[in-house]
Amino acid sequence: MLILGLFSFLLLLRHVHLQFPRVCATAEVLQTKECCPVWEKDGSVCGARTGRGFCQDVVISDLPNGLQYPFTGRDDRERWPAVFYNRTCQCVGNYMGFACGDCKFGYFGVNCDERRESVRRNIFQLSVTERQKLISYLNLAKNTISTDYVIVTSTYEEMKNGTNPMFSNTSVYDVFVWMHYYVSRDAFLGGTSIWTDIDFAHWAPAFLPWHRVYLLLWEHEIRKLTGDFSFTIPYWDWTDAQDCEVCTDEFMGTQNPLHPSLISPASVFSSWKVICSRPAEYNNMGVLCNGTGEGPLLRNPGNHNRHIVNHLPTSADIEFTLSLTQYDTGPMNRSANMSFRNTLEGAGNPLTGLGNSAQLGMHAAVHVFMNGTMSSVQGSANDPIFLLHHAFVDSIYEHWLRRHQPPRSQYPSANTPIGHNSGYFMVPFMPLHRNGDYFLSSKALGYEYAYLLDPGQQFVQEILIPYLRKFRKLWLWLLGAGIMGALVACLIVAAMVWTRGKWHEKKKNVSAYTERQCLLYSDEEDSAT
Repeated sequence: MLILGLFSFLLLLRHVHLQFPRVCATAEVLQTKECCPVWEKDGSVCGARTGRGFCQDVVISDLPNGLQYPFTGRDDRERWPAVFYNRTCQCVGNYMGFACGDCKFGYFGVNCDERRESVRRNIFQLSVTERQKLISYLNLAKNTISTDYVIVTSTYEEMKNGTNPMFSNTSVYDVFVWMHYYVSRDAFLGGTSIWTDIDFAHWAPAFLPWHRVYLLLWEHEIRKLTGDFSFTIPYWDWTDAQDCEVCTDEFMGTQNPLHPSLISPASVFSSWKVICSRPAEYNNMGVLCNGTGEGPLLRNPGNHNRHIVNHLPTSADIEFTLSLTQYDTGPMNRSANMSFRNTLEGAGNPLTGLGNSAQLGMHAAVHVFMNGTMSSVQGSANDPIFLLHHAFVDSIYEHWLRRHQPPRSQYPSANTPIGHNSGYFMVPFMPLHRNGDYFLSSKALGYEYAYLLDPGQQFVQEILIPYLRKFRKLWLWLLGAGIMGALVACLIVAAMVWTRGKWHEKKKNVSAYTERQCLLYSDEEDSAT
């Protein structure tokens, strides 16, 4: 723990360009609306000197949205990121990031020229050491202030159109909690008036691409934080589960025996404080979540409202969902019928495909089943189970893409609920990512799921590689044992040689003495004669 604390402290002291990039959260940048930071390693804007990128105007699609949100110019997330920035870094080649200082997903190395495919594995296939590493990484992220991003704590109007910036520091983990809150929060229409039929990442086509990028960015930040670029998010396969299999102290924490809605004190997660978990309060006050801790993580799996969720998803539910051929249909919201997206998200019935189901299924069913922090859309990312759950949801999305191989044109370019058109930039990500750019296989993004590999690859990933990892950890011990064994063997041989030499020497002396005695005896015999 001392080493962990020291590591966190050193991270805070690093000189860095501090979801809003810290260097773009100043009055000057907000008023010029140009978020084009200097990449510190070559001293040029967007790394232009070394060919990483350049500063350019943000081009926002003008194709029409659906009718669910009938306003214009009332919410900072409209036409993202135009309210805050109209010029950003455009990275080229394999570069990515708000200053083009990072590598695109799937690329590694100083020059981002090393292509590698990462494999996300079932959490129950991880070794004890790997599970402990996962939990320590989560806890490190929760307790380390982000060196790249700050969160916005007021609207652009309240910041007097950028002249009075209002941002706050938060941890690496909580940056992502805040992003999930911010993308799904209700719209403020002035005073305490709100509009609830709005969500830039849920209940519409962008649900799957948005969460795909969210997980990739989270994975990316953990790698940068820990220096472990082999890290991948594991998944929890909840198919046909009867209870919360990951709710043990070995994994994500079991229930507190005295307070069933709390986490066991034997789990590190029992000490976590949640943020952005009180949307009703924010709406009543007309304020944004400011990242302040709001109490412990809550979870009481299985003790949920059975009228909303009857059971966790089954194999039959998944197979029916995967059989649907259309990504999205009709109004492309909760009422969409025979929509793969809507059925996987949970508003479509996984037995009939009909939308606006009375009972929630698939993805949404798991959230409700957790009966706590996970059950609130805006605050659900506080629970680390969120990551394991969405990794598995993403794997089902990947399975569907591979089975049906839909053309890019199947992702809708217009008339979706606001924020979900193909050309819309995902709220609130900086750097920018378009929805339609992630309607493609994970293999193009540099990652894979263990259970989707062919049998030969599964053998390599789930048997051979774990074996080699164990051997790699044991080889020093085995080498040491081998050296010690060789030394002992040498000593034994040396002792045997020495003993044998002594024995031969003794035997020689005895033989000489005996020979001399015999001669004397003979002389005496001769004399007697």
